Amino acid sequence: MAVTNDRPVVHVTAGTRPAARGRIILGSVAAGVLLAVLWSYEFVDHVIGDNVANTLLGHDAKATAIGGTAAGLVFAFVSGLAGTFTACNIAMAAAVGPMSQAGGADATRAGLRGLLRPVAWLTVGMVAVSGVYGFVGVLLGDRLPQLSTDTVGGLPVRLVQSMVVFGVIGLAFVYLGLAVLGTLPDPFAHRPVARVVVLGALVGGFLIGRPYPLFNKLFHWAVDSGNPLYGAGAFVLQSLGNIAIVAAMFALVIVLTRGRFIQWLASSPARTAAVTGAMMIALGVFMVVYWDVRLPAMFDYGWFPTMPYNAR
Repeated sequence: MAVTNDRPVVHVTAGTRPAARGRIILGSVAAGVLLAVLWSYEFVDHVIGDNVANTLLGHDAKATAIGGTAAGLVFAFVSGLAGTFTACNIAMAAAVGPMSQAGGADATRAGLRGLLRPVAWLTVGMVAVSGVYGFVGVLLGDRLPQLSTDTVGGLPVRLVQSMVVFGVIGLAFVYLGLAVLGTLPDPFAHRPVARVVVLGALVGGFLIGRPYPLFNKLFHWAVDSGNPLYGAGAFVLQSLGNIAIVAAMFALVIVLTRGRFIQWLASSPARTAAVTGAMMIALGVFMVVYWDVRLPAMFDYGWFPTMPYNAR
């Protein structure tokens, strides 16, 4: 990896591949499976998500109707903030690796400036997908499985869409992680900006499968409005709410470490590849196992271990 003042240039060569890639991959897969076992959607969705939304909005976010366009757009951004740590959105943590490639500076201010470019490109990919889906979603309305209340074989149709979407996105994260480690061909070896844009598009794609109740309420409001531009705007704000906390957390790390974390990570191309690849693989495996193994098991399709604090 070479770092210039303009942009990072990242590619995997024999000299930048991390050592012990097999152990990194096995450890990442194990971490992803363990996270899927331990994850409590009730705590994250209801205790954290609902309370954050209720506090910021000043009323019960689920029970109170969305009154007007301005209220709907505010609701979109707030519910995005509240949903940052839901099971579908936790994969945004994988953005830390690609973001850090813009660093390498030893000053806090320079590190924060270096964060702006990758965050901007991440946002481009994310907004493109979420905006288009919001526009098309309003046009399709109840024809979308995501808004259906039907079931098939006892499994809600909307969750079938979630399983397909998050399974595909999870596999994409796994592939990108293996590519960063040099195990598979890397289509973005000489296109670092494209890598971050695609990562942003994957994050934007979370909305296509998201079953989060507050997002479902937002989606129904957008469809009821009949205006696809409202849908596009609301979905973009929802995505921006998701990325805001992640960007703020990463900026906080830069400030607290006075830029040393960025310097430590970017000083070794092999280290950067190891951290980035491991996070992508772990979170990709988490998504596949959570949505395509654990979720079906909740409806008696297969078996998956259940923690005492996780109700069926």
